[in-house]
Amino acid sequence: MQGFGVHTSMWTMNWDRAGAERAIAAAVKYEMDFLEIALLNAPMVDAPHTRALLEKHKLRAVCSLGLPESAWASVRPDAAIEHLKVAIDKTKEMGAEALSGVIFGGIGERTGVPPTQGEYDNIARVLDAAAKHTKPLGIELGVEAVNRYENHLINTGKQAVEMIERVGADNIFVHLDTYHMNIEEKGAANGILDARDHLKYIHLSESDRGTPGYGNVPWDEIYAALAAIDFKGGLAMESFINMPPEVAYGLAVWRPVAKDEAEVMGNGLPFLRNKARQYGLI
Repeated sequence: MQGFGVHTSMWTMNWDRAGAERAIAAAVKYEMDFLEIALLNAPMVDAPHTRALLEKHKLRAVCSLGLPESAWASVRPDAAIEHLKVAIDKTKEMGAEALSGVIFGGIGERTGVPPTQGEYDNIARVLDAAAKHTKPLGIELGVEAVNRYENHLINTGKQAVEMIERVGADNIFVHLDTYHMNIEEKGAANGILDARDHLKYIHLSESDRGTPGYGNVPWDEIYAALAAIDFKGGLAMESFINMPPEVAYGLAVWRPVAKDEAEVMGNGLPFLRNKARQYGLI
């Protein structure tokens, strides 16, 4: 998962054949190392078509998702295991390297009270089963810490580490996101340092999810911390331009966060790449 990538939300959240062709062509145009593919509906994805496109353009991929309410791991662990198995198999069939994201719950999942031990027990069972399913496939799993408004279960790098170490599988890693870290961590560098032994993937997302470099994220602190831990994982720009209503609702995005793709890719991408070069990360 090394290198510089971009989330498919820049071009589409519907991974059908047309969406795949559009996003992969654009990622190649911008000379990305990999593409993060949102698996909102894994069963409908034409995996051979995607794999052929990725191989044709020598582009690597990572998949990501959040669990639907019908398969929230904290309360419906059996359904979560089955949902993840389908997504994992599809990830493998597409030729992607990992399945990451909110694989422990849903985007918009909140009970109104602090997490219970029972919820964490269910999540640990789900992740253990998912890790065992992925092991022979050579796929890794990422646990993304997200902010308290999107999920009440794992909000910080430290919490993600605690869950991963509880499960004890060697094919689960921490996935951080600068947007969420800007809300939850007591200093962005602290989240990276807390997760350092398990951190393999990070979303580079601005404080309003718009154009990187035009918000409040402390980018020099982020990049310096990554350099300090000798980070070798994936750096993925994530800005939300194209979202279906159900995703916009879960993320609480009610207005345009950037003018258009040209603004984000023309200004935000060079900003992030230049910072990565400055700190020796690419």
